[in-house]
Amino acid sequence: MTTLPGFRLNEHDEDENPGPDRSTAAMMTKFLEARTVLLFGPVDQKVSERIATQLLYLDHLSSEPIKLIINSPGGHVESGDTIHDMIGFLKSPVAVIGTGWVGSIAAHIFLGAARERRFCLPSTRFLIHQPSGGAGGKASDIAIQAQEIIKLRERIARVIAEKTGQPLERVRQDIDRDYWMSTDEAKAYGILGTVIKNMNEVTF
Repeated sequence: MTTLPGFRLNEHDEDENPGPDRSTAAMMTKFLEARTVLLFGPVDQKVSERIATQLLYLDHLSSEPIKLIINSPGGHVESGDTIHDMIGFLKSPVAVIGTGWVGSIAAHIFLGAARERRFCLPSTRFLIHQPSGGAGGKASDIAIQAQEIIKLRERIARVIAEKTGQPLERVRQDIDRDYWMSTDEAKAYGILGTVIKNMNEVTF
């Protein structure tokens, strides 16, 4: 059986009776064959590598559209940055489809697609807020980390403003605390393009 990047079969690949790992890998490979990438759960370096690898591989195969389905509370900022930037880097157009919740750095990833390619299912919620950090160590190191978080907060705010059309000052105020949005609110804010009920409504 051939598998696509990011989904390796277990060490018992040759067994006649597939185990859970093999079944999952086979199922996910079918999704990739349909040019559909899944981002579920927290975003970290491992997840970022998997998503980026799959996107690059599909883009290598052809410049046909790719669908990225997202259900994530967010996670590591720089890992999310990689996926966000990769969406714009590819030759292939990428549509993002939110489901469940799209929060924090996952919302940043969601904004990597053009607004007309940002979709979600009806029950999706969105969350934007400023980055947080667990600064520790010497006072001088804590001060450096605090400055970096401030820079990061400003960068995230500018991206949100650019991608949504909201005034930068409003975005700065909104992300000062957790800012939750329903689909209607996210659409009015400029984060979301279209609420859909089935895959046939995804357009490129």
